[in-house]
Amino acid sequence: MKVLRHCALALLIIALSAGVAGAADPQAEARQAWQLLDYIAVDYAGAVRGGQVVEPGEYSEMQEFAATVRTKVAGLPATPQQAALVSSAERLQAAVAARAEPEVIAKTAHALAAELLTVYRIEAAPTTPPDVASAAPLYAQQCAGCHGAQGRGDGPIAASLTPRPIAFTDAERAAQRSPLALYQVISQGLNGTAMTSFAHLSEADRWALAFYVGGFAYDDAARSRGEILWREDPKLHQALPTLAALSGSSEAELGQTLAVAQAQAITAYLRAHPAEAVPHAAVGASPFALARQRLADSLQAYAAGDAVHAKTLALSSYLDGVEPVEPTLASRDRALMRQIEAGMARFRDALGRRAPAAEVTATAAEITGLFDRAEAVLQTSHTDTTTAFLGSFIILLREGLEALLIVVGMIAFLRKAERREVLPYVHAGWVGALLAGVLTWAVATHLVDISGANREVTEGVSALFAAVVLLSVGIWMHQKSLAGRWQQYLHAKMSAALTRRSALFLFSLAFIAVYREVFETILFFIAMWSEQASGAILGGLLAGALVLAGVAYWMLRMSKRLPIGQFFSASSILIAVLAVVLVGKGVAALQEAGWIAQALVAAPRIEWLGVYPSWQSLLAQLAVAVVAVIGFLFNMRSPASVRTTKD
Repeated sequence: MKVLRHCALALLIIALSAGVAGAADPQAEARQAWQLLDYIAVDYAGAVRGGQVVEPGEYSEMQEFAATVRTKVAGLPATPQQAALVSSAERLQAAVAARAEPEVIAKTAHALAAELLTVYRIEAAPTTPPDVASAAPLYAQQCAGCHGAQGRGDGPIAASLTPRPIAFTDAERAAQRSPLALYQVISQGLNGTAMTSFAHLSEADRWALAFYVGGFAYDDAARSRGEILWREDPKLHQALPTLAALSGSSEAELGQTLAVAQAQAITAYLRAHPAEAVPHAAVGASPFALARQRLADSLQAYAAGDAVHAKTLALSSYLDGVEPVEPTLASRDRALMRQIEAGMARFRDALGRRAPAAEVTATAAEITGLFDRAEAVLQTSHTDTTTAFLGSFIILLREGLEALLIVVGMIAFLRKAERREVLPYVHAGWVGALLAGVLTWAVATHLVDISGANREVTEGVSALFAAVVLLSVGIWMHQKSLAGRWQQYLHAKMSAALTRRSALFLFSLAFIAVYREVFETILFFIAMWSEQASGAILGGLLAGALVLAGVAYWMLRMSKRLPIGQFFSASSILIAVLAVVLVGKGVAALQEAGWIAQALVAAPRIEWLGVYPSWQSLLAQLAVAVVAVIGFLFNMRSPASVRTTKD
């Protein structure tokens, strides 16, 4: 059956190579080449022993697979490393032709496969430790029909399949397979067999399944021995220092550096508990571990000539590695936090303008030094209650004031316009935003990890939308502040102006204005939360809410005392200023997400005014300010204002 499976796979590969290889997706081609290399590394030993062919059919397949790998690698998109990859593929093909020893073939194939992972960025490891326990019901639903409830390849429909499903309990084969190899098969399927792609499952589910089925060949006794070894001998951790190393490692490969019994036991334990392969020091004691890793990966990609991917990694280093700890760091050393932000902006700018490697490396070294200082600041002591309280209070106050100005302005306007029946739409908007924020908290905490890029895109797009709306509203309000005859206007015109459509528009503006601030605030609180300082954090949250409520009350009281013309005039100016602030913040957020280019300029960084040191954000703010001024001047020169002045 094994021969039949390989024959079918070989025939399909030949057909693909002859027909559609040129039109295939490069990533898919690279992954298929990786899978073939994994097959060669594992199955060649069944074809050749001691320089002699023991299974002619399988040996023929190995030759065909090696030739196909060489063809596929040569057809991949050109990179600075491609020539070396093709050369390695040719050496592998020659070694197979010369009937080299299985150990030589396995080593050569694995080395080439590892290079493919790096150069063509094939998914090599899960972003977080897989939840292996969650894979059990998924396996029963998706896999047991073919592979059997215990992974023995004896599912209810296994007998009707040709070739038969593999047995995950086969210890010899299991020792040769890494979770990464299983993940690739689960994701891509296996040509020539009944194994189809399960790419419709989430990446997390596919990784969980890979680790789960990769543990079928090991029993509880082996897992218990592995746990004892792993916990009692920290030196063993050097063999699998990261989750990526565990994902790409097989028992056989591990057995090259450890005793065979140790390799088997540790593999059994870590396949069931992959979180134990994550360095605890990196997770707990080093809050900048992810930032460091992504920064190093960015440098490596830039050195390899891939500036685009290098910039993506640099963005991730900041958004996913630095920004989550910003609230805590800002409460202790705001100047240092600003230095890190500025340094990483310079690093991204250097990547974008293709700066010399020496400059990029020097900037990265400077940033790494800032990370060291920041870690020292964060680790000098646990977050004390005063720091936690102030951090919580300032975050809520800072994020809430912008939304408050917009919403209170809308409420005051509707009251002045004597259109209280429309107020429920505004209230529904901001209340709905708060409820959506609660849902965001639940999703971000328990279901998914909202990436930094997605967070910045959400903030940036909503800020730009709000800026455009506020600019138009501000110019309109300024026009009305000059027109006079308010009572006649309000009674005769507002009934037509504030239709149901306008009310829905007000609801949308209130929702967006509040939700963009709630969204960012919740993610900040998730990042800074700790059980030890929970009381202080909640206290700061409550104090900030009370201050915001007091500010809202004061603003509404003041708006009642102002004559309606002065109210509209003051509100129009305030709204125009808010539009300038929001457009600056929106552009900056989209720059951090990589959606807009960033050209740095020597300018101060004033976050509360939306001022950031880049030409794009400053020019966008200037453009909005110019439009507002032109609109105001046009209003003052309009016939209505001239008539009012004459009257």
